[in-house]
Amino acid sequence: MKIVQVSPYDYAYPGGVNRHIFALGERFTRMGHEVKYILPTSRPKEAPKDNHFYFVGRPIPIHASGSIVRSPVSPRIFFSDHLCEILEEERFDIVHLHEPLFPPLTTACLRYSRSTNIGTFHAARARSWGYWFWRPWLNQWTPKLDGRIAVSKPALEFISHYFPGEYTIIPNGIDIPHFDAHREPFPEFRDGKINILFVGRLEKRKGLGYLLAAFRLVKRAYPNTRLIVVGPASPSLWKYRWLVKRYHLTDVIFTGYASGDEIPRYYHSADIFCAPATGSESFGIVLLEAMAASKPVVASNILGYASVITEGVDGLLVKPRDAGALAQAINALIENKALRESLGAQGRKKAELHDWDRVARRVMDYYEQTLEKHRRSAR
Repeated sequence: MKIVQVSPYDYAYPGGVNRHIFALGERFTRMGHEVKYILPTSRPKEAPKDNHFYFVGRPIPIHASGSIVRSPVSPRIFFSDHLCEILEEERFDIVHLHEPLFPPLTTACLRYSRSTNIGTFHAARARSWGYWFWRPWLNQWTPKLDGRIAVSKPALEFISHYFPGEYTIIPNGIDIPHFDAHREPFPEFRDGKINILFVGRLEKRKGLGYLLAAFRLVKRAYPNTRLIVVGPASPSLWKYRWLVKRYHLTDVIFTGYASGDEIPRYYHSADIFCAPATGSESFGIVLLEAMAASKPVVASNILGYASVITEGVDGLLVKPRDAGALAQAINALIENKALRESLGAQGRKKAELHDWDRVARRVMDYYEQTLEKHRRSAR
């Protein structure tokens, strides 16, 4: 089978959707299929120069839902002869579009594609003014989607509000062996202190400010604790460093960017993982990463995280934006090593259900079912 994975997001800034498409592509290649990619890049000179990649469009930073996404905005892409030629020449069996109704790149691919088109919807937000405004125009292309996947129930509810239809939930995956128990912790964090870990972008909606306020309370009760913040520097970093000074906190470590090989070592250096996001999370990849490393998780009780965590079984869920509740849950885990171990063990079992090999097999089965339906309807 000949497959193309299409993403609207910048190749030069790895994010969840792009990691998703490359993980799928890797598994499909192992299955014996031919996989290529279409996506934009802001650094064409640094992009791979092999025939598996087509780079279309120059992305720019766009502020959306408390985050920054990097995607092209030029309407010229929608009339791109180059894109049309790629699809015409390659004649893919499956064109798999991620965020297929996010103009212009994925929508243009949908317009020009004569293949079986699968769309995966990743986002989950309270509302989208973009979908509301552009819905009449986008609805002319939705009939070209032969199959629709949502990565979670919150993602399904979000997109079906604007574009009703039949959706299949197939979750995000995780590379279980990459996060397994054989990773070495960082030696500087093996000094007897209880390590609390945050992993994510330093954006307001990720809730780090609430975690710092909670750590202030935790530190009073348990001085022998440390907070490790893993995430690339951002314009908000100064604010969080200011909060550390304002709260007179010690033992707060900002590591900056961590490579793919370093991230598992941070999980294995931690005793407790904390995800205090305030909303707009369709799923919880960082939760699954911590769970794959058998770490107990404290997370905000938001839809995307509650679809991953079973309260009291494989993690603890707390009210979002509530530093007191967050501190109380962290303290409960500090006090109870047996609970930490139990949640970690159950979390590992949950994570194994999301192994990329399983998820990719489900997506491939969906391709085959959709192809068969497409063939039958064409007869």
